[in-house]
Amino acid sequence: MSAETVFSNARIVLEDSIISGSLVIRDGRIAEIYEGNSQVGEDVEGDYLIAGLVELHTDHLESHYSPRPGVRWNKTSAIQAHDAQVAASGITTVFDCLRMGADEDDGFKMGEMRAMADAIQAAEKDDRLRAEHLLHLRCEVSAGDVLEHFADFESDPYVRLVSLMDHAPGQRQFQTMDQYTLYYKTKRGLSDEAFAHFVARRLEASARNSAQHRDVLAKICAARGITVASHDDATLEHVEEAKGHGVKLAEFPTSLDAADASHQAGMSVLMGAPNVVRGASHSGNIAAKDLAQRGVLDVLSSDYVPLSLLHAPFVLAEEIDGMSLPQALAMVTSTPARTVGLEDRGRIAAGLRADLVRVRRHDGVPVVRGVWRQGRRVA
Repeated sequence: MSAETVFSNARIVLEDSIISGSLVIRDGRIAEIYEGNSQVGEDVEGDYLIAGLVELHTDHLESHYSPRPGVRWNKTSAIQAHDAQVAASGITTVFDCLRMGADEDDGFKMGEMRAMADAIQAAEKDDRLRAEHLLHLRCEVSAGDVLEHFADFESDPYVRLVSLMDHAPGQRQFQTMDQYTLYYKTKRGLSDEAFAHFVARRLEASARNSAQHRDVLAKICAARGITVASHDDATLEHVEEAKGHGVKLAEFPTSLDAADASHQAGMSVLMGAPNVVRGASHSGNIAAKDLAQRGVLDVLSSDYVPLSLLHAPFVLAEEIDGMSLPQALAMVTSTPARTVGLEDRGRIAAGLRADLVRVRRHDGVPVVRGVWRQGRRVA
């Protein structure tokens, strides 16, 4: 006998409309959607029923694993804490970011990220996790050992996204030394001499390694069918470089020109949901709302605040002229799913995975009232 769940009296958010009706889950998939109320099943009380959120870029796990400088928490415990918050925020598919390429100041050692990935996969096998966890490898192309770190994942099927990053001063995110000084010198409490040494070392490493590592990693990803993301593109030259590497996701472009060009080239432009909720970038770069107003914002990421991924689409639907709630929610559901080739989720449609979120919002911050992954309630 098939397992069946029925929701009634719901505002069901489809790709291009919202209907008042009912939804049937059968054997973990969406079986039926129809207008009007069912005589059986769970009364959703007029709440929204939306597709489960798809998170492509979050550093949130890292804050649980290393909650203080030099502190390492039990990996399984850290993963479960991260997973619980993610699921309770309506995220049913999450790409956990793991760093590739070490620096003497980063504090993460060779093999540490591989051990974290092993712990995530063990937790999944033990049925500890609510959301589905996949891997996003954040490759610091200026680091001399980035390819060595990446080799730890050469046969890992959980790796579905790789971003190519360079955080050297004067590059991309940090186009001015004022930004870089605040982020690396002031916040870390470095002396003038220590900071000058830090900058010189980063510049030399970028000049020596970045171009060749981008090329090598892009070729490996193309051969393995892994989606490639650029990171913090600032210029038209950066966008052209990204096109040459087969990039499908442009993460956090730092200029309007780069965002426009990336979108026009067919890349999905990703910005932070916290940027939307706050109304500004925490690092002084462009505002996500400006890109939304221009029609060149495609994907949102919770980055460092999981609930922001649900909160931000409601903000955009209210504040951006001409943007509907289905269009805003597509930035956290169908578009990220399609960008990384996950065609079985991200939309409410018959035959797709029953990854669903029940949401109530009259004013202010939305409240998650239930989360289902493949028809199973997880939050």
